[in-house]
Amino acid sequence: MWPEPSPRGAFTLRRQRLDALLPGPKLLPAGLSRPRNFAHNPYPFRAESHFLYLVGRGLEGALLLVDAERTALYVDPPHPDDALWFGAKPGLAELSRELQIAVRPLDDFVAPDGVALLPPQDAETAFLLADRVGRDVEAGGGDDVTGRDALLADAMIELRLRHDDAAVAQLRQAAAVTCAAHGAGRDATLPGRREAAVRAAMEHAIIENGMTTAYGSIVTVHGEVLHSTEHHRELRPGDLLLADVGAETPEGFAGDVTRVWPVNGRFSSTQRALYEVVLSAQRAAIDSVRPGVRYRDVHRAAGLAMTRALVDVGLFAGDPEDLYARGAAALFFPHGVGHLLGLDVHDMEDLGDRAGYAPGRSRAVSRGDRYLRLDRDLEPGMCVTIEPGFYRIPALLADPDSLGDLKSSLSFAMLEKLADVRGIRIEDDVLVTATGAEVLTASIPKRIEDVERA
Repeated sequence: MWPEPSPRGAFTLRRQRLDALLPGPKLLPAGLSRPRNFAHNPYPFRAESHFLYLVGRGLEGALLLVDAERTALYVDPPHPDDALWFGAKPGLAELSRELQIAVRPLDDFVAPDGVALLPPQDAETAFLLADRVGRDVEAGGGDDVTGRDALLADAMIELRLRHDDAAVAQLRQAAAVTCAAHGAGRDATLPGRREAAVRAAMEHAIIENGMTTAYGSIVTVHGEVLHSTEHHRELRPGDLLLADVGAETPEGFAGDVTRVWPVNGRFSSTQRALYEVVLSAQRAAIDSVRPGVRYRDVHRAAGLAMTRALVDVGLFAGDPEDLYARGAAALFFPHGVGHLLGLDVHDMEDLGDRAGYAPGRSRAVSRGDRYLRLDRDLEPGMCVTIEPGFYRIPALLADPDSLGDLKSSLSFAMLEKLADVRGIRIEDDVLVTATGAEVLTASIPKRIEDVERA
């Protein structure tokens, strides 16, 4: 499938809604590309997400001013050399017609008094913004904004937290291409190949469908390394391959899915047992997703289901609820069950916990909850990931503080029998509906019999 753009009216409506939430001037930068190793070899440009949400097109260096009748997009006019190196670019009038917004030369921009802004992610854009508005701007400082900047942050959260129809359509497109990528990854998995070959097949499926990756692909036989960046290992019979790969639409909306499959096409008995542990935790979490439910309770539903299953497997002995309260799940499932999903794979994380946590809530210090990225009550239109996992992490198992008083309840003999499992994570993208939840990535196999058949 080739990406379908959102209707231009969706961006006009978003800008109008932002202006209604926070009257007065608001400035959203597109940002600048980052040099890879020197200025003429940059990383591919990806605009700031707040800018993309309101414009739908990445325009390097552009500034969007939202202020009732003064709303305008300020961009650099095409340079005469651009046609030689990059091909012809639209002029300002053509861009204005296409984007349905007033477009003016960047040099004409004058910052209105009291303009609110959100800090960009790169220092160079922050420096240029500071020069434009006549005050300090700190790159990546979303957690620390104050005054009208804080009001703008809260207004953008209010806008982006619940996805409009255009955003949901983008998420569906990202999910569809993500599904295709995972199919390509399964097809490319053979003993003797390397992780890199599977990664290449998955990213090929994304690129040929007009999208890019939403984050650095994780394709590894060492699934216990949560954010592995290495792809050099050879695939061997008996290995489990973990693939955490998602597509991103040209408008910036993300897919985010993890699956695990056996390199030789069949799970061992111990791999089957622990895979079912993780799958039971994911089912419990997804079953609890509906409007009005606190996301922390979704996380805890996954953790408690996992603890019960680990007792059934024989890895823990004792009452599951007591074990969970003592941090048993966190020993093998140390991260949160998921996060917001939208324009960012961890949506609006540039604004820190003010986006992920409802007013009055803050991060817990307990082992099972401290890495939870989201603690809000779910509402229709929110999109979240549900991604419990089981990880055999030597550093945690050897750490007395992590083991705590669980040592006497943990069967190290059973842990040894389960040694052919390093890491398993099962992740889907879930849209909260008016009556419950819709799994956008449900077509990717995850039942054991379906995975083996695929």
